[in-house]
Amino acid sequence: MSRIAIPATRNATGDTADVYARVRAIAGGSVPNLFAALGHLAPATLNAALDAEAALASSSLSKQDLETIKLLVSEQTGCDYCVAAHVMLGKMTGLTPDTLRHIRAGQPTGDARRDALIGFVLNLQTTRGTIDESALAAIRAAGYSDTQLAEISLAIAMTIFTNTFNRINDTDVDFPPVN
Repeated sequence: MSRIAIPATRNATGDTADVYARVRAIAGGSVPNLFAALGHLAPATLNAALDAEAALASSSLSKQDLETIKLLVSEQTGCDYCVAAHVMLGKMTGLTPDTLRHIRAGQPTGDARRDALIGFVLNLQTTRGTIDESALAAIRAAGYSDTQLAEISLAIAMTIFTNTFNRINDTDVDFPPVN
């Protein structure tokens, strides 16, 4: 059970009701538990997170790239909520269950570009963000632009934010179980 009690989203008022309406428009009518908690506690923070996610959605990274980053970071930080969410969302982008398992394990998927992205993100995660010239050269050689490096950074940062909050809250997972 989540550590922070959240009133029913249908009873929300003011800024919280407004941000829940925004979430419902994005999430097909529902308010996932993560967003319910953030919207109740800090509606401005949830709005900022939604704005950042909108920027990522319109970025030059593919949806599969974004889900690769978010799933890998979530697995590395141990956020079961976000792992479940990004496995589901990854499937919706066309990533196969086998590819998703490889991403979670930080193993090659057979797609050279995706594998370069996995290696780059793992490098950032395991070196506290300090990468050498060869790591930078490798991600560029895989076809990622400097603009995309900035977008990758934002995707990592947003994922760490949601992972951290979910770990604090122990947010109840409301996505399909991950096998």
